[in-house]
Amino acid sequence: MTSAQQPGPARPTSRDVGRAAGVSQATVSLVLGGKWPGRVSEVTAQRVRDAAAELGYRPNLAARSLRLGRTRTALLVVPALTNEFFARVYAGAAALAAEHDFGVVLYPSPDGTGPARDPFASARAALDGVIASSMAADALDALHGADLPLVMLDSDPSDTGPAAHVNLDIAEGMRQVTAHLLGLGHRRFLHLASAVDTWTFTVRAEALHGALEAAGDASVRTVRAPLDVGAGREAAERALAVTGEERPTAIVCDDDILAAGACKAARRLGLRVPDELSVTGFDDLALATALEPELTTVRLPAEQVGERGMEALLAVLGGRPAEHGVLPVRLVVRGSTVPPPAART
Repeated sequence: MTSAQQPGPARPTSRDVGRAAGVSQATVSLVLGGKWPGRVSEVTAQRVRDAAAELGYRPNLAARSLRLGRTRTALLVVPALTNEFFARVYAGAAALAAEHDFGVVLYPSPDGTGPARDPFASARAALDGVIASSMAADALDALHGADLPLVMLDSDPSDTGPAAHVNLDIAEGMRQVTAHLLGLGHRRFLHLASAVDTWTFTVRAEALHGALEAAGDASVRTVRAPLDVGAGREAAERALAVTGEERPTAIVCDDDILAAGACKAARRLGLRVPDELSVTGFDDLALATALEPELTTVRLPAEQVGERGMEALLAVLGGRPAEHGVLPVRLVVRGSTVPPPAART
């Protein structure tokens, strides 16, 4: 073999850079991908850059995509970014994805909580998989036959279509709300329910009604409203426009947005929260502490939902079983709930 035919030195890899810098391959990807701030110290980042420069390492992005057959990209489908919860889900998914040199493309439904236009027609070849909220499930009809793994968030675990499910302990959250209000002495309830027909809101209603039935001496009336402060106010105002024993002493809302509407309805009717009417929410959005009094609500770990969704997708893509089990939630008691007037006399 002539000298012209001699193979050149092997191209340095990110693993070589990691060994030289004394860090993991994932840390190398974070630093050289510009995603290290807040995750890696400046000292470590400089050590990785120095090692890469000394070895002459350059990421071969084209070869990596060809080797994978994809572009290391996941699609996250959510109802709307106007809802803080889903923005936090995205933040959690994107942070974990960055650690694995993955990208996350966000697709919010143009109609808020309704069906979304097909986001997959031009993107199938550029996706490794999809993570989707059950509240945007109608947007996923186009996935049929696309051969993309799907991880569903906050959805019916009996559905065998998705490759994995990531769920919160929604029922336990509503049971905690009910136990808190019953413990304060409330027995007349209004359920301000979401008009969105999804598994998560069905579970909330079933848990609330089941807990109140078990109490034996409690009553509940249900009214529905779109997930909007104004719509929640109008529905609650109509339901509260009664007197005497017909008026509830506590409103249990399916989320914090509806709870804000309920508080506005009470104020318009001259009812003081919580002295004459206790109100609870669900989600623990920033809105919960912007209200006065601050809202008793159920805290959902939104970032962890996104992280767990991305973990499940990575497991499926790697041929491993996704982690099972529901994420715990907890009641946060604030100033919007007190014993009913009769219990304080």
